[in-house]
Amino acid sequence: MRLSNLDHDRVTAAVRAAERDTDGEIVTIVAAGSDPYHDVSLHYAVLAMLLVPALLAFRPAIAEAVYARVDPWEQPPAGALFGIVLILMVLVFLLVRLVLAHAPLRIAVTPGPTKTRRVRRRALMLFRAGAEKRTKGATGVLLYLSIAERRAEIVADDAIHSRVPAETWGEAMAAVLAGVRDDRPGDGMADAVARIGLVLTEHFPRSGKPVNELPDRLIEL
Repeated sequence: MRLSNLDHDRVTAAVRAAERDTDGEIVTIVAAGSDPYHDVSLHYAVLAMLLVPALLAFRPAIAEAVYARVDPWEQPPAGALFGIVLILMVLVFLLVRLVLAHAPLRIAVTPGPTKTRRVRRRALMLFRAGAEKRTKGATGVLLYLSIAERRAEIVADDAIHSRVPAETWGEAMAAVLAGVRDDRPGDGMADAVARIGLVLTEHFPRSGKPVNELPDRLIEL
């Protein structure tokens, strides 16, 4: 899923239109992903590795069959069976790590709540770095889309957060996620910006000469 130059232009135009009648400022950021989730693949690999001795405890004949391929004439000693267990654990660990090195698969098997938390964390980090308290009236809003996780976040400055309940952004969130679902992220972002603009105009109408304090362009990471 990629954003074209036309998508960038569409979102930028939507931001400018949305800010025309409000003191609020909207920042839009699209990221390819919010986290590599390498720790998730590690957790799966460790879990799979630990399942090996559990399986062999119920089916010790598996380890005995492996030893029989090396020396079919002798009863396997306990040390040899223990070594086989360790080798199988290492092989399973490496196999799972290798399979989950494929990023789309790694993200696919990451639990939904984990993805939600990390998208939220990245959005907050970007907001604090580039938008929080950067406007005179603390009226900045970040619309953040993380494409790999197909999740979005809206983060607002203190002045907005104190007057606008979180559920108010529901329509904007629905718009951007509908765009992602239909493989139209640019349209979704533009629709969401328009809805954010309506909320800002209602609570923070234009009070003076327009001052552009935050970038209007779509930022793609």
